[in-house]
Amino acid sequence: MTAGTEGPQPLTSIEICAGAGGQAVGLHNAGFRHLALLEIDKFACRTLRANVRDHPDWAGCEVVEGDVQDVDPFTHDQLVKFGLQPGELDLLAGGVPCPPFSVAGKQLGEEDERDLFPRMLELVDQLRPKAVMIENVKGILEAKFEGYRNRIVAELEGYGYDFCGWELIEACRYGVPQLRPRAILVMIAKEFTADVKFEWPVGDDKIFTVADALEETMRERCEPYGAEGQALFEKWLGKARERGTEAPTLVGGSKKHGGADLGPSRAKAAWAALGIDAMGVANDPAACVPERDLFRENGPMLTVEQAAIIQGFPRHWHFEGGKTARYRQVGNAFPPPVAEAVGRAIAAVLRPDGSQAPALAEELLPAARRGAELGTAAPDRSGDLEAAGV
Repeated sequence: MTAGTEGPQPLTSIEICAGAGGQAVGLHNAGFRHLALLEIDKFACRTLRANVRDHPDWAGCEVVEGDVQDVDPFTHDQLVKFGLQPGELDLLAGGVPCPPFSVAGKQLGEEDERDLFPRMLELVDQLRPKAVMIENVKGILEAKFEGYRNRIVAELEGYGYDFCGWELIEACRYGVPQLRPRAILVMIAKEFTADVKFEWPVGDDKIFTVADALEETMRERCEPYGAEGQALFEKWLGKARERGTEAPTLVGGSKKHGGADLGPSRAKAAWAALGIDAMGVANDPAACVPERDLFRENGPMLTVEQAAIIQGFPRHWHFEGGKTARYRQVGNAFPPPVAEAVGRAIAAVLRPDGSQAPALAEELLPAARRGAELGTAAPDRSGDLEAAGV
């Protein structure tokens, strides 16, 4: 890769296990420009391709569909054009599969065949990026995995990286209307940390409630049904405001078990207190079946778009596939505002002169909260919805 002559070049990144792009969106907002997003799920790849195609500032990003175990960053036909050399890439990131460490599973850790930490370490060794960012569920921070965590860190330190920490970050501290704790590992090449210390973002204590996050889209869903719809909207909003909290953690669910819903019994009860029926996912507004999707005894179900708002996605990010496939992409995602906050902290070390990213927005907040607090409406998306088939 050859640098241009006009001004600083953007920070570059490659992401493995990219899913539907939650981490990618956040890192993009932090000033990183992705060379490639690697993902094995065909529906998530369709989502990534659609968004790369529709957003000019993502031009040049390659969506590589396949098993990361089989992708050579130097010879793969989609990556060879970058001419990458060891040490040139700014950031290698990824949310490696969480089932090996999730409390909802058997917690087999490194004995689980789905564990991709070894492949991530191989890629670090090959690419020698300036920084490494790995995201996983909070279960990996349990004492039973301490030895494994230490071995991962020791191997990366052996490659010349400084250990910046395993940090447990709560998404709700970054304007995400959801309880979503995530464990994040950051390692940065020692040459960059010699003079600049990495500082973890701290977020804030202000709660972005479900009522605030979903008020606009819930009104849009109810408006076509006249007085009955208005009554439903007001009943829901009153209940959600009375509760005044963020949402429980969304889950993606298993491909092996039925359709999508919003989680186990405890989560369903928390959703019910917010006026949401969590027994399934609603059809998109254009295909709404009122009795099924809205006028339920326990309140309306969420649409995929509303679930995405709960994850902190901007409304312009489209999801491809059937309803269940789209919901699972959302439920398994890494909240973009959290990735943005950590990405900016990494960029501040790699580019301490501040040349790495566009100007900060008012806060590190998803679009729904920015609009609510600044008194501006989210952009009309009816045409986008039609075009994307969402």
